[in-house]
Amino acid sequence: MKLFDSIKPHKKIAENYFFMTFLQGFNLLISLLLYPYLIRVLGKEAYGTYIFILSNVQILNMIITFGFEMTTLKKISMNKDNAECKSIVLSEIFTAQICLFLVCGIMLAALLLCIPFMQKHYLLYLIVFSTTLISVVFPVSYFQGIQQMKLVTGINIVSRLLTIPLIFIFVQSPDDLLNYALIVSVFPLLGAFYAFFYIQIVDKIKIRLISLRTLKPVLAESLPFFCVNALERLKQESVTFIVGSFLGMSSVALWDLAYKIVSIPRIVTSSINSAIFPGVINNLTQAKVRKIFKFNTRAGVAITLLVALCSYWAVLVLGGKTMLAAYPLVIILSTTIYSTLIVDCFFNFVFVPHNRYYVATKNQAKSLLLFVIPAAIGVMFFPDVIWVVAAFAVSCFAEVFYCSIETNRRYVTKAFFN
Repeated sequence: MKLFDSIKPHKKIAENYFFMTFLQGFNLLISLLLYPYLIRVLGKEAYGTYIFILSNVQILNMIITFGFEMTTLKKISMNKDNAECKSIVLSEIFTAQICLFLVCGIMLAALLLCIPFMQKHYLLYLIVFSTTLISVVFPVSYFQGIQQMKLVTGINIVSRLLTIPLIFIFVQSPDDLLNYALIVSVFPLLGAFYAFFYIQIVDKIKIRLISLRTLKPVLAESLPFFCVNALERLKQESVTFIVGSFLGMSSVALWDLAYKIVSIPRIVTSSINSAIFPGVINNLTQAKVRKIFKFNTRAGVAITLLVALCSYWAVLVLGGKTMLAAYPLVIILSTTIYSTLIVDCFFNFVFVPHNRYYVATKNQAKSLLLFVIPAAIGVMFFPDVIWVVAAFAVSCFAEVFYCSIETNRRYVTKAFFN
């Protein structure tokens, strides 16, 4: 609790954390409440297909966001009262993301023409791809930087609540998969456009298209963050791709359930570092960093043990007996709660303040290889989803080990840990 005592004077940090955590918790709660209905009505095959396609589109969304979240957050956090600066930052990001959205659209069109599976589900791909526009018109990092996450939370809650009655009305069988995809895509898009106009009308921040020639330094600045995010996202989405490609869509549904359950306790701490960042980036001290690491370590271990104790009943309640094969996956995956928290601490409070972005990039690259190669080769000889999840967990702990070695031997030991 010493960590919270040290930031007690910063009410905005506490408020930011509350709304970020509440938002994640609300979204996850809605997903979990709908899960038993969806898995029974759509079936494991159809639902697994949707998750597989969503995973594919997330890779394109990763290209569109291009690591702009961290650069936007940093600039907005340091210029909260400078309207002109905020306008320039958002205009640069908006223009760059529009261009990347068009590039990804062309890439998707080419793939739809070449790959039979994608041709078969082309409408589903197009509907899901439309949600990448949310990243373009809804700069969440802006609201996070000015520490006004209340609006973001409100928009997301309203858009999610509006989908619930429509899902029960229009999703009744596996043939209604397109209806489900359309429902869960349209309302978040409407909410994103509302936020886009809110920034310009209420906050009086002008967002406009600018010359493409001015984007080179913007892309160069965001490239390190893109590399880190891309490698991290690729590793996560590779689980879905490997499981779906080698083991089928039913196994994808098992992985998705396990991941959802582990995400329940993760929301308690996952927003802490992001909420603290805007308030401490200009005044980062040894004591603050040590307390952040200490708190995250204790929280990670405690939550991992809690998940291990409760996961059997969580699987049974959410998925029923037919999904009990997800139980061992939850046990293995729960260990990544600790590793994710610690790696996030290294990134936000050690590497970013010291501009050591390439360390985080190398870390994610090694982790990706350590996962993909054993998982892809191993699943051919041991065709079970548990092998893939175990490889994923091991690669996550390898990240903690690498970050610790790099920190202690080369970079910021004297600055923070002596």
